[in-house]
Amino acid sequence: MKTHARLQDLPPVAERFRRIEAEPLPRNLGALLDQIADDVPEREAWRFFETGQTITYGALRGQVNRLAHGLAAIGIGHGTHVGIMLPNVPALPLTWLALARLGAVMVPVNVRYTAHEIDYVMGDSEATFLVFDREFLPAVRAFADGRPDAAALVAVGGAVPGARAWESLADGQPDTWHGPEADADDLLNIQYTSGTTGFPKGCMLTQRYWLTVGRVHAHCDAQDFRRILISLPFFYMTGLWQLMMAFNQRATVFVAQRQSGSRFMDWVRAHEIDFCIYPTVAYKQPPAEDDARHLVKRANIYGFPAGDHAALEARFDFHAREGFGMTEIGCGTIVPIEATDMVGTGTVGIPAPFRECRVADETGATVPVGEVGELLVRGPGILQGYYRKPEATAAAFWGDWFRTGDLFRQDERGYLYILGRTKDMVRRAGENIAAREVESILLELPEIAECAVVPVPDDTRGEEVKAYLVLQPGLTAADLPPDRVIAHCQGKLAVFKVPRYLEYRTAPLPRTESGKISKPPLIREKSDLRSNSWDRLTGRWP
Repeated sequence: MKTHARLQDLPPVAERFRRIEAEPLPRNLGALLDQIADDVPEREAWRFFETGQTITYGALRGQVNRLAHGLAAIGIGHGTHVGIMLPNVPALPLTWLALARLGAVMVPVNVRYTAHEIDYVMGDSEATFLVFDREFLPAVRAFADGRPDAAALVAVGGAVPGARAWESLADGQPDTWHGPEADADDLLNIQYTSGTTGFPKGCMLTQRYWLTVGRVHAHCDAQDFRRILISLPFFYMTGLWQLMMAFNQRATVFVAQRQSGSRFMDWVRAHEIDFCIYPTVAYKQPPAEDDARHLVKRANIYGFPAGDHAALEARFDFHAREGFGMTEIGCGTIVPIEATDMVGTGTVGIPAPFRECRVADETGATVPVGEVGELLVRGPGILQGYYRKPEATAAAFWGDWFRTGDLFRQDERGYLYILGRTKDMVRRAGENIAAREVESILLELPEIAECAVVPVPDDTRGEEVKAYLVLQPGLTAADLPPDRVIAHCQGKLAVFKVPRYLEYRTAPLPRTESGKISKPPLIREKSDLRSNSWDRLTGRWP
């Protein structure tokens, strides 16, 4: 496998993690930007390559400062909560950085939200301003008409009646900053979770959170990254931590308007990307002769089927490494780049810098090595709590340990393995079956585009395993019959984990706003989950 660094020459993992933790963090994001603008003022900070919008680090500092002064002029200051409803356009990171300079707080609003959902997020977060792209004017107008005094509106992309023009805020403002300075533990984001059950909760994330996660991803491998691809939305956490990673590397980010499995590797090659988050959907694309023609040093993967991991690396000739993170903790675990012996094991790695992890039982006591329990995480820069949700915050912590809600086990070397959500289980005849484990085996079949495993009530065994299958475009159950699916599972899973019921669907599975498959709608859609399903025990359809 080609590599851009001799892996055997890297400093030991423990040593480089200690270095990451020992180096003092900047006071705030503005101070970090100042350092970079002083170091490499002419280096390109970002390139929105589909629209051609670019900016250098020196120009970025000036523009952020002017915008911060402009936001202050309309009443935004330290602690002000500002909703941001923008797609992947420069206005989003510019506004976020300007709010960071002010010590204000960004409340990201998903661009697909309806007026009702906008109203919930704005009201729950107590945001008093809303910056939005005029593309979303109908939803914003419906929200504003329902609550005319709820928020002051700022429009990006042209004048809108009843809203200030974002583009004019920086006009005539100074390009230097002499205002108050935010502290690392000042709140910067109220980031809403997916809300798979009930209403989303707002995670309170500080400037330290973003400084920490950016540094960890930038330096965990002791390699230089210069061209980083961002293909996920900035209104999720991922795009923002990749931006902070680039800041720490003095690198350039190449930003796509939206994710695309079919165009992903074309982007990687065209822009000479050396770090990316590789989407599982891209692996489903047909192999091509130039798959291995690229400059990627490391590709992060999340939830990628373990059985396909080695084949992924062989096909694309790059180092693909898993990890575990979530909105509440940022980066939790990392697989070091030199851990080639862990490829295909399904591990999500070892605790990242600034993080301690342990696996606990239902009382919070650490379980023995190899046993299954809930992953607990602590360390500087994790969430402060859920905004205005004291009961949810209390339930999420055991002391200073955050309860992830995910089932894990840890091996003798300290490597951690995720088995699924504590609530995403099938309990069959006294055995706990992690849905994620079964799903990862199913996704090894190239004909399957996506799948979801859910429990089906059963009088004899309590629950049985059912799998919803969505095949690749143009394929039907005749191309991947049930007996092939079952045979594949029987070769990889204990007999009690093999699905009893299979349901083929032509429409995509329902998803949360963050793109994760949402199972509650599947479970609620009919009274008898066995209907329309192939039954492994009877060998027939109902």
